[in-house]
Amino acid sequence: MTSEQSIGENQSAHFSIRNAARFWEPRRIIYNAALTATALFWLIKDWTHFLPAMTWSSLGIISVLALLANLCYCTAYVSDLAIQQLLPNSSWTRSRWAIWSLGTLFAMFFESYWINDEIYPYVSHTASLLWR
Repeated sequence: MTSEQSIGENQSAHFSIRNAARFWEPRRIIYNAALTATALFWLIKDWTHFLPAMTWSSLGIISVLALLANLCYCTAYVSDLAIQQLLPNSSWTRSRWAIWSLGTLFAMFFESYWINDEIYPYVSHTASLLWR
């Protein structure tokens, strides 16, 4: 492999990552807004159960969970780069939208499950102990 080929391959890989970032990063705001809206929905729906859990220490836990959600969002780059290599340009543009939509819906579903199955029972149990 010549140095020209190596430089050309690095530039095309860089272009692919840049192209992927142009698509994914503006949509990260919508993704975060959708997850925030989901959390607020459950919080408002069962406000009396979640009120005792609203402490400064829970803010740290929420921040870590938000960071993990954004880390999961970064996995979209792996699929995007694979799709760029496999499909023609017009096809992978449509595939990006499908991946983003399904991924966001899955994240909202997973968040709802986590709130209802893991957090809500713990908060309900803690609240019942506090109100006795």
